[in-house]
Parts: sequence; C-alpha cells; structure tokens
Amino acid sequence: MDAPGQTSASSVAAGIINPITGRRFVKSWRVDELLPEALALYRELEEYLGTPIWYDLPLLRTLFNRGDQNDWLARSGDDGYEKYMDDDPPLGQLPRLTEPAFAYAGVRHTARVDVGHLVACYRKFLIREGRLLAEEVDYTHLPTGYDRIIFCEGWRSRFNPHFSFLPPGGSKGEVLIVKTEAPLLNSMFKHRVFLVPRSDGTYWIGATNQNQFRDDSPTPSARQFLLDRLSEVLTVPFEILEHQAAVRPTVRDRRMIIGQHPAHPEWYVFNGLGTKGASLAPLGSRWLLNLLETGIPVPDEVSVDRFA
Repeated sequence: MDAPGQTSASSVAAGIINPITGRRFVKSWRVDELLPEALALYRELEEYLGTPIWYDLPLLRTLFNRGDQNDWLARSGDDGYEKYMDDDPPLGQLPRLTEPAFAYAGVRHTARVDVGHLVACYRKFLIREGRLLAEEVDYTHLPTGYDRIIFCEGWRSRFNPHFSFLPPGGSKGEVLIVKTEAPLLNSMFKHRVFLVPRSDGTYWIGATNQNQFRDDSPTPSARQFLLDRLSEVLTVPFEILEHQAAVRPTVRDRRMIIGQHPAHPEWYVFNGLGTKGASLAPLGSRWLLNLLETGIPVPDEVSVDRFA
C-alpha cells in the first residue's frame, strides 16, 4: 500500500554512495559490507526492470585549508582506508567550471543510484501485476488476511499509533535541480553542498538539513541558501529548473530500525535509513528477509528492540 500524492525522501534523494564522510573523513558504518550488497542488488534490479539505476561516478571534494589537507593525508594512512581515499585525484573538467580550491581529494568506490527512477519503475511494475493499493493505511482497520505487514513509512511513521514507542525522527532536506550550458562534470563534487551530475544533463544540488520543520514543502530560505552556495563554486551560468523538498527518516543514534513489533508478531518495521538510504537499504533488507524467512535476528544496533 502506498498513498498517492505524498512526497518521499526517495523521490528527491540523489542516491549518493559515498564510503568516506564527514569533516573527520571517516568510513561510513559497515561500508565494507554495504558496498558489495548494494552493487549486487541494484544490478539485479536493473536487469529485472530493464533500466539503468546504478551509475559509477567518482567523487571529488574540496579541502579548504592546510588543516583539512593534513587530516585527509593522516586518515588515508589508517588501516582499511587506503582503497577508498585518493590523495591526488584527476580533476577532469572541474577547474574549468568551478572556482579554484585550496586542494582536492578523491573518494573511490562511489556511485549514484537513481532512487527516484527506481521507485517509479518498480511502482509501475507493481501496478501492472495488480500488487499495489494506492491508498492511505487506516491504522484503525489494518488489512487482514496477511501473514505479515511490514511498515516502511519513512518520517510519517510518527503518525502510526502502533509504533508510537519509536522516536519521531525526521530531517527536512531541500535540493535544486539546475542546468548549465557547459558540459557536465564527469564526477560528483562536494563543496559545502553536493553537485551531482544526472543522466538527463542536469545537476542535483543539495541538500539542506533542517531538524525543525512544519511540513515537507520547499521554502524560500533554503532555495536562497542553496543558490548562494552554488554561486560560490560554479563559474558558468546556470538555470534553476526545480526546487524540491522532502523529509528524511532519521534516528537519533543514526542507525536503521528493523524488526518485529513486541506485541504483534505479524507486524514488522523497516525504517530510519536517514541520509544514506541508497547504501543502507540493500543490506538492511537482507537482514529483514533473513529475519522473516529463517528467524535470524537482525544486529542489535539496528534492532527495533532497542526502543521497545
């Protein structure tokens, strides 16, 4: 069941696969497990749906000063980091299209997953198969006749009374879709915000992060913020085509929520994928499937039991 007309984080997300994140340049949680699982599943879905979903794209990021550069070089020498970090990456067209930076660093094993396209294509498949109900869930009269019901509701899970014991997380993000007359960059670029080239010849620019919000509608202030950041880095004229917003399903400990309802064994939850949903979803769904089919418990750090 999927309510029509609701904006989801999946429809707005860039789908960035990025193993090195944050100002301290640390490896993403369980990245050595996440990456092969993600690649295998998305390639399988590409074949299943007959459409491209996974795009191998290098990632370049700005180092703003000597301190950033020293921290990057120090981190790249740590065990398990060398294969993901490039101290001297090829810049391609970046210097011709953007303002010069103090220095640049490269991240390997990165990609973009076209999550919005994936969801749209899979939705059409389910409709053709007669397996999708385009309606809102009535919590007072849940569907009957099913062995299991899995709630994957994103930030709207806060309105589900059956899982009211879960923390009501959510982080609103806003993005711009822009187009330039210059050739697209051949890499993703992180400079305060992400510039992500898309297959339709546009860029995804984002995203903002707002923990206090009234709704999931775009706001003038976020548009201006993104416009200012983009103007700081691009040296070629650009046109804003779209301004989009959605709310990410975040959790205070930054871990997914997977598992069985403590009082209703037929109800399950899969949620809290946050800002890294494209990389987390494949492994998380594998854990959920193992729980459903063979009873193998999910790891404690993502189990719903930590809140029950």
